[in-house]
Amino acid sequence: MLIPSTDLNGHAAPARRGQRIRFRNPTVDDGLRVWELIAACPPLDQNSIYCNHLQCSHFADTCMLAEQGGDAVGWVSAYWPPAKPSTLFIWQIAVHPKARGEGLGRELIEALLESDACAGVRRIETTITAANDLSWALFKATARSLGAPLRREPWFDRDAHFDGRHDTEHLVRIGPFDASKEASA
Repeated sequence: MLIPSTDLNGHAAPARRGQRIRFRNPTVDDGLRVWELIAACPPLDQNSIYCNHLQCSHFADTCMLAEQGGDAVGWVSAYWPPAKPSTLFIWQIAVHPKARGEGLGRELIEALLESDACAGVRRIETTITAANDLSWALFKATARSLGAPLRREPWFDRDAHFDGRHDTEHLVRIGPFDASKEASA
């Protein structure tokens, strides 16, 4: 979940309710900004700045940034698994705490699905830990909006894959859905 840009002192700029939100694919110049946003939104796993630069350049077509009043208030990063060209794997989604509760996470996913680059997407996959109630609510709402089933199963096990250092990640699958169908919720 993402947050707004920070000022020179590292303070997060608050989102301003009522202002129009602009959705766009990131550019290479957004990498550091995305990294700072994720850092300000615990408990999200933080990747390296280099990773965020790659997401904003190599994977820009499958990522979306939400801006409000000049602040970054939302972020979704995704990619196509090589063997599944009609599946979009959502890696990370972030919504600034002051922008939560208004459906911005779902709007980010919908904006990404409506982009030309994602025209052939018929399924979404992601991973969520059992205790992440906000993510479960987001992806259940997304499945309802798309009129598609949601299935889950343990995937990366706490002990077998994380040596007890991270909770089990459940693989969540949404779909198939009709990508041309406009989401409604």
